[in-house]
Amino acid sequence: MLNKLLGAAVMAVVASAVVPASAAKMAGCSGDNLAKTESAIETMADGAGKITAQKEVAQAQAAMLSGKMGACAVHLTKAMHAGGTK
Repeated sequence: MLNKLLGAAVMAVVASAVVPASAAKMAGCSGDNLAKTESAIETMADGAGKITAQKEVAQAQAAMLSGKMGACAVHLTKAMHAGGTK
């Protein structure tokens, strides 16, 4: 049950990041959204979902630093979904 609550928390935190790639530069991929997602992932129980989410956040950060905001938004969304699975 705790995993479901944490997954829901991750989804709520990152819900604002789920935008079309064309709008990712405006709202989807920001330092604030990445920080919120990382904080939510840190509270998750250890497991495959947490590891996957951490990898996706790292890829989102790399994409953001490269200026690839659409790719950043995609990875941030994947991190959210990985956090919602068992």
